[in-house]
Amino acid sequence: MVNEEKKGSTSILRLIVRIVLVAIILGIVSFLTPGFSIRGMWSYIFAAVIISLLDYFIEKLMGFDAKPFGKGLKGFLISAVIIYAAQFFVSGMNVSIIGALLGALAIGILDAIFPVNVM
Repeated sequence: MVNEEKKGSTSILRLIVRIVLVAIILGIVSFLTPGFSIRGMWSYIFAAVIISLLDYFIEKLMGFDAKPFGKGLKGFLISAVIIYAAQFFVSGMNVSIIGALLGALAIGILDAIFPVNVM
């Protein structure tokens, strides 16, 4: 029982770390990438939560890893769609198609450098 509680708290900690890392990378991407902008600290955090949740649900629904480098080109494109769709849930976030592709690339690089598996 104690081991299960420890596993649950570790999973929540990993989720929080992933959300913080995604928020940081979104800040970097929005600063460097044309066609990708987010305004306000809470918008960064909310966008990171939405992107992480959409990634989780896509993975559970389709049964494969929706991270950019999870399934090659298919995972990369699904990740770009997730980033593009997140703008409809987050006020202050505007993403073009090119911005979503570049954001998926940046988040994929983040996942390669800091492999934080939430699921």
